[in-house]
Amino acid sequence: MAAPRLFGHGSWPEARRIGDILRRETVGGVLLMCTALTALLWANSRWADAYHRLADVRVGPEALHLDLTLSAWASDGLLAIFFFVAGLEVKREFLAGDLRDPRRAALPVAAAVGGMILPALCFVAINLHAPDGALRGWAIPTATDIAFALAVLGLISTHLPTAMRTFLLTLAVVDDLLAIVVIAVFYTAALHPVPLMLAVLPLAVFGVLAQRQVRAWWLLLPLAFTTWALVHASGVHATVAAVLLAFTVPVARPENDPEPCLAEHFEHRWRPVSAGVAVPVFAFFAAGVTLTGALGASLLDTITLGIVVGLVVGKTVGILGATWLVQRFTRARLAEGLSWWDVLGLAMLGGVGFTVSLLIGELAFGVGTHREQYVKLGVLVGSLLAAGLATVVLRARNRHYRRLCAEEDLDTDADGVPDVYQRQE
Repeated sequence: MAAPRLFGHGSWPEARRIGDILRRETVGGVLLMCTALTALLWANSRWADAYHRLADVRVGPEALHLDLTLSAWASDGLLAIFFFVAGLEVKREFLAGDLRDPRRAALPVAAAVGGMILPALCFVAINLHAPDGALRGWAIPTATDIAFALAVLGLISTHLPTAMRTFLLTLAVVDDLLAIVVIAVFYTAALHPVPLMLAVLPLAVFGVLAQRQVRAWWLLLPLAFTTWALVHASGVHATVAAVLLAFTVPVARPENDPEPCLAEHFEHRWRPVSAGVAVPVFAFFAAGVTLTGALGASLLDTITLGIVVGLVVGKTVGILGATWLVQRFTRARLAEGLSWWDVLGLAMLGGVGFTVSLLIGELAFGVGTHREQYVKLGVLVGSLLAAGLATVVLRARNRHYRRLCAEEDLDTDADGVPDVYQRQE
């Protein structure tokens, strides 16, 4: 019996769908990088006060306790769109995609778990004796920013095989799901049960309509907003509501229905909003760290060091180590043409944390505190270091990737499907 292969090719329809997602996320990642750089430059210019005043502008109905600052709307409101799309992707992957096969799901799930445990341990080890609740930030370096990571991958111009790009995407999606669990369990300061119980009603109605394939936005959007507002009022971070809403959406297409399933419909509508608006706007308000003053002291703070070491070392060791353990206990082998250098470069790229890391930092230490500045600095420095190291490793393999891609492009059938997929069917 042949040994199973790690990072083998999945089905052609799934590979094509993942490729479309990767292209959109890469564009969104470039926008994210541009807005983050704009915020960083603005926050360190002579007009820095204007940047902070803009972030503190309050909008929304005060009677509903939704008179939030623009930065709060970005983290609580716009990021809900991001997590809704991530929730849809998680459900599709595990119920309708290639990951419904437990053997295929084991690798990215194990890598995501390893890529969260090791960074958390690195942060705890460095901040174990730090004063005043520094350990509350243990989860900050555990997140991978898929948009940022794929943007780096696109800028590298690497010909990384599709299977490994899919692995990176799936790992980050599972990472996002685990992060929302961490936020709900560990970063809910005060729980108000009445709004939380009331949120079940619009959530249930949304779920019933979704199961019946109702697509009327004027019905679904008010229900989704009501669920979000009630969860927000309960003290649980409002992005949890977005994931719960996504999990009610069916991923299977009804019989004899030519229309795409509701999950595909929502992804098509909301992924561009998430990648092109929600995440870049959040990055704009979250990345404005002031680099002037005692920069050296800030870099040596235990919170900053814990985040940097967690992203650069913890993520690499966690993802690479978990992948090796899966290979060790399943006796699997890497797919033809790949080496452990490829896995190392991908594991380093997993250390590009941004969106969710900054969100957890806000929840752990509060907005506008001096420790929030340490969080922003640590996330920026750690992500840049991880991206730089990944670039060195993956660029060294670029020629190898290009040759493999050229061979696969030549081996296609009349429909343009590579033979490597045909042979597996």
